[in-house]
Amino acid sequence: MAIETGDTVSIEYVGRLDDGTVFDTSRESVAEAEDLDHHPDRSYDPLTVEIGAGEIIEGLEDGLVGLEVGDEETVTIAPEAAYGEHTDDRVVEYDAEEFEGMIGREPEVGLELQTEEGLPGSVTSVDEDTVLVDFNHELAGETLAFEVEVVSVE
Repeated sequence: MAIETGDTVSIEYVGRLDDGTVFDTSRESVAEAEDLDHHPDRSYDPLTVEIGAGEIIEGLEDGLVGLEVGDEETVTIAPEAAYGEHTDDRVVEYDAEEFEGMIGREPEVGLELQTEEGLPGSVTSVDEDTVLVDFNHELAGETLAFEVEVVSVE
């Protein structure tokens, strides 16, 4: 039975960037082999989603439609169907002293933070006067390739 909107689907997957770098996977052996940050509480199980519910990025959801149990496919997704393009208007400059007061510690490049609205950001630059925070998704601007295996369809 081919996957269609409304179906609940379980997939095994490996997500790669254009250069082949693995950025996420449901397969623990791949995570270990690629030296991904291994999260001890993470369970490496198939991903289960409802097609059409917006639980995964648009391009992956669209790429699953029409596949069947047992199918193995590589779905390539352009930035606009994934996390969007990286845009300069999502990089915000803060006064260094005010920023330190807001977060309660000295800022440093690489510091991950979250706004009160839940928007994640990463400090990309710090100098005496200013702090730059990038609120683009870490995969914004990237073309993604997901190697998927359809495990079940309900």
